Amino acid sequence: MSNATPITVVGNITRDPEIRFTQTGVPVARLSIAATPRKFDKATNRWIDGETTFWACTAWRSLAEHAAESLRKGDRVIASGTVTTQRWTDKDTKEARERMVLDLDDVGPSLLWADATVTRTTTRRAAPAAGDTWGDFDASGAAGPQTPTDDNPPF
Repeated sequence: MSNATPITVVGNITRDPEIRFTQTGVPVARLSIAATPRKFDKATNRWIDGETTFWACTAWRSLAEHAAESLRKGDRVIASGTVTTQRWTDKDTKEARERMVLDLDDVGPSLLWADATVTRTTTRRAAPAAGDTWGDFDASGAAGPQTPTDDNPPF
């Protein structure tokens, strides 16, 4: 989506992520994020909550699997993605329906009020191609685990 507008949402997950698989086996996770803006009211000298916005979110493939494994209801997260509109016809009323969904590019825990431990995952990958001096990069673009050496920088 070259003309899509990326947005970032910071809020709390309202229910545990649900993971499902498409007919072709592609993982997809659904989650919901509640974002409540706060502002300082000088007149009362206190913070006031604004109106909560609920974001329906969708994650695909490895992001879906990692989100379902790592995130739980109540976790504060930072999520970024693009807004898409889903349209369908209601089975019962035959009325046209639509909703906006945040199609996630990335999501993770907010460290504002929490600690997190990152555990890197490894994926199976083909043996390095002949002439691949890095030896840690497969055709899909997924980097594998690296052991720093003089000819293999740690990045």
